[in-house]
Amino acid sequence: MKNIVILAIALFTTISFAQKERTLTLNKDTNLIEVIYYHDTAEVSQTGTFTQEGKLQGNWVSYDTKGNKLVSAFYDNGKKVGKWIHWIDGEKKVVNYTDNVAALSSL
Repeated sequence: MKNIVILAIALFTTISFAQKERTLTLNKDTNLIEVIYYHDTAEVSQTGTFTQEGKLQGNWVSYDTKGNKLVSAFYDNGKKVGKWIHWIDGEKKVVNYTDNVAALSSL
C-alpha cells in the first residue's frame, strides 16, 4: 500500500508540472487508474487503465494527431490478450493475442 501511495504522489506531482501531457484518475469502483495521454498539440494520444501495481489493464486506444484511431488493444494484468485492431492506411488489420502470444487473423 505504501508503494502505491508513493507511486500516486510521484505521478500526480509530475502531472502538475507538465503541460497537459497526461491525466490520471483513480476509479474507485474498479480500483483502476484511468489515464489519458496527449500529443504535443493537446489532442488525445492514448486512453486506457492501469492496475494499482502499474500493469496495463483493459482496453487501450491510440490516436494520431488528427484524432483518428490507430490501435485498439486489450491487456489483462499487463499481458496482451484478445482482439487487437490496427488501422493502417485506412484498412483494419486484426491480431489475436492469447497470454502475450500473437496469431494473425482476418476480419
